[in-house]
Amino acid sequence: MSAVEIRGLTKSFAGREVLRGVDLDVAPGEVAIVLGPSGSGKSTLLRCINHLERPDSGYVRVHGELIGYREAGTRHGATVLRELHPRDVARQRGRIGMVFQQFNLFPHFTVLQNLTEGPVAAGVPAPEAAARARELLARVGLAGREDSYPSQLSGGQQQRVAIARTLALRPDVILFDEPTSALDPELVGEVLAVIRDLAESGMTLVVVTHEIGFARDVADTVIFMDDGRIIETGPPGEIFADARHARTREFLAAVR
Repeated sequence: MSAVEIRGLTKSFAGREVLRGVDLDVAPGEVAIVLGPSGSGKSTLLRCINHLERPDSGYVRVHGELIGYREAGTRHGATVLRELHPRDVARQRGRIGMVFQQFNLFPHFTVLQNLTEGPVAAGVPAPEAAARARELLARVGLAGREDSYPSQLSGGQQQRVAIARTLALRPDVILFDEPTSALDPELVGEVLAVIRDLAESGMTLVVVTHEIGFARDVADTVIFMDDGRIIETGPPGEIFADARHARTREFLAAVR
């Protein structure tokens, strides 16, 4: 079973097609790196995986569970889908972590409060949530910063807190939407090091990034998108050394 299974995914905004029938499988423990020019549909694809955006057609399954919908029989030979209650969608999102370009930390909460709020709301006892949060802060190199506020941290530190907050909910899959794009260049490495550690630990990751060197080193599969479609997929050695599609080669030549 795929960790992430996407079939026939389409999405339009104001009549403009952003996703045009996307099919994708991500295996458990796989690191899938999504590349492509701005406006190619990369971020929308991620947001459809955890139902932050509602697809116009097609579906997403995570470990076999239909995301955002339930099957409600058939009509004219086709499966009828009904959207889930927001409470049930929120439960599903707990299994699908997402790290955004901006850090989205609560500015009036300490680092520890940012990490424990979600697990406590999900029913985890507060002492257990706090212990887990401290373990995760140590993992991302921020031990001892539990009582700091986001404004007291650098951008790289805030993004590492955001990653730890995502891990606190013990997700099955983590989605990264250009996690270093809002950082000063000297802070990029510390965030990529944390993502690299997650990749080496066997987490299933789908990462939208323009960090080509990082993609080459960490990816199991590289996915190139353009104009709402997946143009080409393959292992990094194949994509970066001998891409089959001219559009992929053109993009890589421009960003190197």
